[in-house]
Amino acid sequence: MTAPTALLWCRRDLRLADNPALMWALAQQRTVIPVYIHSGAEDYHDTPGAASRWWLHHSLMALDEDLRRLGSRLQVVEGPAEERLPALARHLKASMVTWNRLYEPALAERDAAVEAALVRQGVTVSHHPGALLAEPTALHTAGGGPYRVYTPYWKAHRRTVGQPAPLAAPTALPPPPDLPDAIPVEHLGLLPAVPWYGGLADRWKPGERGAHEALAAFDGGAVSRYGEDRDRPDRIGTSRLSPHLHFGEITPGQVALAVQGAAGNDADPFLRQLVWRDFAHHLLHHFPHTVTEPFNPRFAAFPWRRDPGTDLTRWQQGRTGIPLVDAGMRELWHNGWMHNRVRMAVASLLTKNLLIHWRAGEAWFRDTLVDADVANNVMGWQWTAGCGADAAPYFRIFNPVRQGQRFDPEGAYVRRWVPELGGLPDRYIHCPWEAPAAVLQEAGITLGRDYPEPMVDLKATRERALAAYGEVKGGA
Repeated sequence: MTAPTALLWCRRDLRLADNPALMWALAQQRTVIPVYIHSGAEDYHDTPGAASRWWLHHSLMALDEDLRRLGSRLQVVEGPAEERLPALARHLKASMVTWNRLYEPALAERDAAVEAALVRQGVTVSHHPGALLAEPTALHTAGGGPYRVYTPYWKAHRRTVGQPAPLAAPTALPPPPDLPDAIPVEHLGLLPAVPWYGGLADRWKPGERGAHEALAAFDGGAVSRYGEDRDRPDRIGTSRLSPHLHFGEITPGQVALAVQGAAGNDADPFLRQLVWRDFAHHLLHHFPHTVTEPFNPRFAAFPWRRDPGTDLTRWQQGRTGIPLVDAGMRELWHNGWMHNRVRMAVASLLTKNLLIHWRAGEAWFRDTLVDADVANNVMGWQWTAGCGADAAPYFRIFNPVRQGQRFDPEGAYVRRWVPELGGLPDRYIHCPWEAPAAVLQEAGITLGRDYPEPMVDLKATRERALAAYGEVKGGA
């Protein structure tokens, strides 16, 4: 008798441990075929950014290697999932298909269409939670609606959401049959022809093992200091787990269990950030229009600059003449990542001092971040721009000089990424335009030649932003 077959649709759950869909398939069937369908739409806005494609390539390679150690392998095919998955089920005579859920509006709609097509063929479909601590629909206010403010959401989450023990990885898997049109991961063309990604390769280790190595480094002591170190870009005080979580190489449940075991109550500041990730997906599920539109409708009429000239390019390239911002943008380009405190500073400069639409910044982050995630990215940009749920008030405009002086007091972060300023004393490292001519000369710096003059007057553009906010704050 032919062994019954289940297709395991791999997406952003590129791991073996704590994988509910995989373990369900193993419990139900004797032959499990892991399949990755590359349609170019496994991330938001249809196409993953360049940094995400680099990560995806290496994460798929790592998953295939892990599967082969257990006797299986990853089958990679191309095409629209709505067509390919039903066709594969027919070809393999699979009686079941299973996957772990994704929550972006477009992908949730696509998954519903895939499920309907499979059910019409008589295929059993089973999908599972596996990317969040709590499903986007799990929590609601006393009135039955979605949360719009984080603190009440956090309290409800802590009060009601349990943390089940993570599922163990299987110790062996059955060998899958060959698919006639399966291709190697290398043939997906995820890596660019010009190898600009050296900084990413030096900094990151995609894959499940890399994720657990990053977690071990964090809960080895850094998690206990997270509350005091997390705002310091000059220190390694954050977990650096965000890209691993995005690609599902590790689950938030695994992370939460580890950090609580390592730090107890001292883990709460970090757990708040982990739950913030859930909150982002909660908001996106209930307010899907926020992918492109402001959560606060009065900001639909906000007077963003229609022609920013070269300002957006200078911001992207880290040539604003404002050291903390330039350091962050250069770190982003080199490593595919930026410290969260610096993310807020660079986003504030773009949206408030430059009055450039938050969607331009969100698009750049989408292309350059290895942890680009629609829910977190959109919520973060709308938060800083002042138009989102639980947003920073629009009159809160980050001053990047004061942010640098407070959180990078010796200028180590700026010196790392803006080395041309390395000779400046700490006093002027975040505001070189205030340095006396003799100090600049001794440091070998001529502003406008060795490092740009600041592209904006921070005080004047703050006043301009407040005036622009005044145009919309009285709206509906």
